[in-house]
Amino acid sequence: MKTRAEKYAELRAKGEQAAFPAGPEAVAKQHERGKRSARERVQALVDDGSFVELDRFVVHRTNAFGLDEKEFLGDGVVTGRATLDGRQIFLFSQDFTVLGGSLGEAFAEKICKAMDLALRTGCPLIGINDSGGARIQEGVVSLGGYAEIFWRNVQASGVIPQISLIAGPCAGGAVYSPAITDFILMTEKISQMFITGPEIIRTVTGEEVSFEELGGAATHATRSGVAHLVATDEQNLVELTRALFSFLPQNNRETAPRFDCDDDPRRVASALDDVVPDSPNKPYDMHEVVEAVVDYGDFLEIAPLYAQNILCGFGRIDGETVGIVGNQPSVLAGVLDTRSSVKAARFVRFCDAFNIPLVTFVDVPGFLPGTDQEYGGIILHGAKLLYAYAEATVPKITVITRKAYGGAYDVMASKHIRADVNLAWPTAEIAVMGAEGAVKTIFRREIAAASDKDAKMQELVDEYTERFANPYIAAQRGYVDDVIEASRTRSALSTALAMLRNKRVPRPERKHGNIPL
Repeated sequence: MKTRAEKYAELRAKGEQAAFPAGPEAVAKQHERGKRSARERVQALVDDGSFVELDRFVVHRTNAFGLDEKEFLGDGVVTGRATLDGRQIFLFSQDFTVLGGSLGEAFAEKICKAMDLALRTGCPLIGINDSGGARIQEGVVSLGGYAEIFWRNVQASGVIPQISLIAGPCAGGAVYSPAITDFILMTEKISQMFITGPEIIRTVTGEEVSFEELGGAATHATRSGVAHLVATDEQNLVELTRALFSFLPQNNRETAPRFDCDDDPRRVASALDDVVPDSPNKPYDMHEVVEAVVDYGDFLEIAPLYAQNILCGFGRIDGETVGIVGNQPSVLAGVLDTRSSVKAARFVRFCDAFNIPLVTFVDVPGFLPGTDQEYGGIILHGAKLLYAYAEATVPKITVITRKAYGGAYDVMASKHIRADVNLAWPTAEIAVMGAEGAVKTIFRREIAAASDKDAKMQELVDEYTERFANPYIAAQRGYVDDVIEASRTRSALSTALAMLRNKRVPRPERKHGNIPL
């Protein structure tokens, strides 16, 4: 029988083995690729000394294909709880050094336990993903493990924030769990996501494509919209994660942390009075508007490289987290299209799920016309944004900076879909359409009959602009609560947020709505 000293020695030996399940040499290879080990990633992310590991002695249960000769303590994933900025989280970190980070039965069970605890205790979940997909040697059991994780992702959706860090290749089933979570962060050059790899694509379709072209961070940040933030390296990934986390609440029953702020909520942003050009066709950068009104100009944009005609992100006003959506006049004139509608809709729904007030800056000439848009489902995708805003019950404050035309005026958090406070700058133009298009439609015969068609056209455009391209008709009807000087926007938003802090909206009894997917 072993003595007490021998038993403690055995514990220490197993602990050392669990720390390097595939050996120090495998960790060194990770470092050569510019990657941290699974444990190093956890330690870099969380507060010093706060990580408490779960299931470090778990091993796989299969004897097939020689796995009976390979036993790795922890089975390729590190799981546990920790604090991040003093707030409890649960997390897992997949270990690529163990069978390529492939998921098997025990691996999945460890993740599921962490997810169950996160949901049970109302704590955010952060997953660090670095996996080649299902463990082929375990067959259908590994597929069942993935499905158990997916099911829990769905149950946790809208209840606790879920953040996925992609820190290596993620293939096949490994990509679907991140896709269900709220935010995906990728790292340049070392992370990829794809359903089928380049070799299978080459075999099936004949296409030649590299790992980076197929599923690298740049691809998913600019073309697919899968990645919400892109880090330059592993340390930057930690920094972005911490920045994002600081804006989020623990769960759907709490509000985001409030920070002490010495940036005067009544601060006048004089530069905003000149930000909108006199010419209605001249662009400006909506980032200037957002950064002028949030605390210290600190704005964390989500998916900044995708659908850039709309911007979404987090900022604070008087220390309180707000979700910001704004049309971007410097890209496609800020028009709504299929991509921007879906991008903004998903962001709006996240904010509503987690009690984050919405501030919307409107400068939208309408929906993008064209066969590509119509065939691509602009009706369906535009309806997603409309649905998201109409469904949202958090405080909703809207500021019309310039154009608010046609159906896009309705969609962008108008009073009619129950925005709480709607403001306009003196430069606002609220109308069915732009002056030129309206005149061509209404006065077609008069223009055709004029001896100088160009002069007549300009005369009618000027007349229409004077009468309709302003915020006062909407203000007369109460569709706009006030017309304010642009420089007073921060003060107006701060006042409105304070007024709406205890907003409550009764919801109709139903299982769930049927958002147009």
